Amino acid sequence: MLMLSCELSTLRLLVVDDHELTRLTLQLIFSCQENIQVVGLASNGEEAIEMVKHCHPDVIVLDLQMPVMDGWSASNHIKAISPNTQILAYSSVEDLNFHGTKATSSFDKVCKKDIPTSELIALVRQLGQRRGDGSVVG
Repeated sequence: MLMLSCELSTLRLLVVDDHELTRLTLQLIFSCQENIQVVGLASNGEEAIEMVKHCHPDVIVLDLQMPVMDGWSASNHIKAISPNTQILAYSSVEDLNFHGTKATSSFDKVCKKDIPTSELIALVRQLGQRRGDGSVVG
């Protein structure tokens, strides 16, 4: 069986969080993983939307509470321009409880910020396998 080239099998990840330390920590964690490339970092929903247009990520780790534009609003815009991009809502328990059912609107998965690193990586990989709905690139 022919192996896929690295180009096709690399998962493209966008990290969106208004806290610089969180963004940089997530970038560090995912950059060390095989077949995951962090294609961008954004600090709010507007930046995230622009990056989706230019970086074409497969998966986005998206904070919910951010200035300028929050994760709920951004997720709706992102799904409108890039429906196959998988969005992982990454937030605190308070955020998820406060917004109730609205929290799952445009998100493919939701996780709490206190999730163990290994589980977060596994979730991103799981979402990455869904990208493009099985269509072959090239």
